[in-house]
Amino acid sequence: GSSIGRYVRAKVPEGRATDLALDATLRAAAPHQQRRRSSLEGEPQTQFLIEPWDIREKVRETQTGSLILFVVDASGSMGAQSRMVAVKGAILSLLLDAYQRRDRVGLISFRGTRADLLLPPTNSVDLAQVYLQDMPTGGRTPLSKGLYLALEVLETERLKDRDTLPLLVLLSDGRANVSLDARDTGVSTSGKATEEAKSFASLFQEKHISAVVVDTELGFIKLGLAQSIADAMAARYIKLDDLRADRLADAVRQQLPTNDQSELTPDEVQSMVRRLGLT
Repeated sequence: GSSIGRYVRAKVPEGRATDLALDATLRAAAPHQQRRRSSLEGEPQTQFLIEPWDIREKVRETQTGSLILFVVDASGSMGAQSRMVAVKGAILSLLLDAYQRRDRVGLISFRGTRADLLLPPTNSVDLAQVYLQDMPTGGRTPLSKGLYLALEVLETERLKDRDTLPLLVLLSDGRANVSLDARDTGVSTSGKATEEAKSFASLFQEKHISAVVVDTELGFIKLGLAQSIADAMAARYIKLDDLRADRLADAVRQQLPTNDQSELTPDEVQSMVRRLGLT
């Protein structure tokens, strides 16, 4: 048995116990001491007698951490409208939350004609804060590149550890105007870039990657493109304007995936618990 993880309960071992639960073993043996001692003629009556069937071993629980990958639109429209101030505030609240849960975090930004992995997945929330504060802004909006890089990062992490629970948090107005081909940067490509971004967004749904889209769009004329990206991802959709930092943290917490790939109703869970004799 593994000695990694938090000791949550004890059980009768199958075969030889490899991770002895001494407390539970003593509790199992305690009621039988008087009878066992009385059968030992001439022996001192102070011994604590343990039989093989008293032995219990530890059941440990390992908490699988989530990986929260922030994909941040750092294009000119975000900087010009001071959106980045609100975006950075929201992300900082999430970083604090992730630190308390021992989740790993990563940071991708996209602007101009490229997307960059500013911070590969790490447990260092302090490092994430530094990269976030120093993140440059300006230029066009290569949303497809940001999503493509995010998929690559999350798939790589899954290959390293199958138990990784990925969550994408995309912060953007969704107004893609640079397609994956970096040379194709003309204004006339906005339609193509948007459709391409939706195609990439749908891959997150296909790969069962949980996502939250925070729409940073401002102004009277709203195109609703971030909403269409969220729909393609099957993501939770939130408007930055409607958001206090703590509400974003709550939304992300609710969206965090669990290790159970199946979706069970509460009744099914209760039924399983009864069947396993856990109540």
